Amino acid sequence: MFEDLSLKLEAVFKRLRGQGKISEANVAETLREVRRVLLDADVNYKVAKQFIEDVQKRAIGQEVLQSITPGQLIIKIIYDELVKVLGASKVDISFSHMPPTVILIAGLQGSGKTTFAAKLASHLKSQGRHPLLVAADVYRPAAIDQLITLGGQIDVPVYSDREAGAVAIAQHSVDHARKNAREVVIIDTAGRLHVDEEMMKEVEAIKASVHPNEILFVVDAMTGQDAVNTAKAFNDRLNFDGAVLTKMDGDARGGAAISLRATVGKPIKFISVGEKLDALERFHPERLASRILGHGDIVTLVEKAQEHFDEEKAVKLEQKIRKAQFTLEDFLDQLQEVKKMGPLSQVLGMLPGMNRMPQDAVPDDKALVKIEAIIQSMTPEERQKPNVINGNRRRRIAMGSGTTVQDINKLMKQFEQMQKMMKSIGKPGGAGRLMRGHRMPAGF
Repeated sequence: MFEDLSLKLEAVFKRLRGQGKISEANVAETLREVRRVLLDADVNYKVAKQFIEDVQKRAIGQEVLQSITPGQLIIKIIYDELVKVLGASKVDISFSHMPPTVILIAGLQGSGKTTFAAKLASHLKSQGRHPLLVAADVYRPAAIDQLITLGGQIDVPVYSDREAGAVAIAQHSVDHARKNAREVVIIDTAGRLHVDEEMMKEVEAIKASVHPNEILFVVDAMTGQDAVNTAKAFNDRLNFDGAVLTKMDGDARGGAAISLRATVGKPIKFISVGEKLDALERFHPERLASRILGHGDIVTLVEKAQEHFDEEKAVKLEQKIRKAQFTLEDFLDQLQEVKKMGPLSQVLGMLPGMNRMPQDAVPDDKALVKIEAIIQSMTPEERQKPNVINGNRRRRIAMGSGTTVQDINKLMKQFEQMQKMMKSIGKPGGAGRLMRGHRMPAGF
């Protein structure tokens, strides 16, 4: 997420930290570079201009110029102003005191509305709520079929009527929800390839008929500045309550995320970070600002771990680490647990400083598949006692996993390094020594 933007900002900050003394001149030079990076990321030019002016007002104060670590202080100011531009604090969905809560989903075709509707239903279901999905896109039969399929995957009912119009479907779905004790109604509306009058009139009519508690505008983050222009058009007609940025796991440059709140005046409430139906995150401005500046997002990482990791397995693993009994079987278990949290690049991207790691030093999801195949091709004895794996066994494992003996050797070397690290953790004060003295093993 925003790898290119993060790397460019990190290069600017590196030069700033190298300055022995901070003056108004080199602060101005640094901020010119930051402005250029923001514009390259497709941030709205007015937003970028105001952002730089706000940072400059604070950065040329005596507090900064006389600071022992002025470079770090300016980076902190940039972080604070970035959080302010992104929205200062998270904004949740407003639920009705009298169920059902009606949530209207709007946006252009191809922005990911239908998938987001299912993701939102899955998210609300995980919180103990009982959602109902509504297929109100009557122009694309495939959209109705898609929503029914997605609803089946998360065990959430879908209300549809292939004979009725969109407004009637929306109205009837609310009655259906009341009769069937569904406390949240999520209406997936039709999209078009561009903003047009017919589309706007229909979604306005749905709004007037069901009086939604929440209107969410879904926008493709990869469309950059066009996303902001579309958001303005929808907001003028619908006065939506919040935006959702989809495809944030793609090569989004960051412009839409940074510009949207400042130009439209509406909060971003969710970001979609993958294709799976659990790949949805609530939008936290301070966390995204931290990711953009390359400081990671430990809080979200911990939340994901708590959500996906088996607590009983974690306790057993801790005991094994303390006794220096970490095996290839445990290694395989941990790989499978990490995969539940999403693509490895996203998980690692939440760790501070990962944007500075060499590209070949970070394993990818394909590497995990290869490692998994190798370990699964081993016998139980080999997984528990890797030292018994001789040349003949390595050739057999390579044939069984579709890899090479060199791949086996590489994995065994990495595992030995990991065992040493685990032993260090298991000793008193080991975690601190580990952070100071060990580097992450190179990518497989």
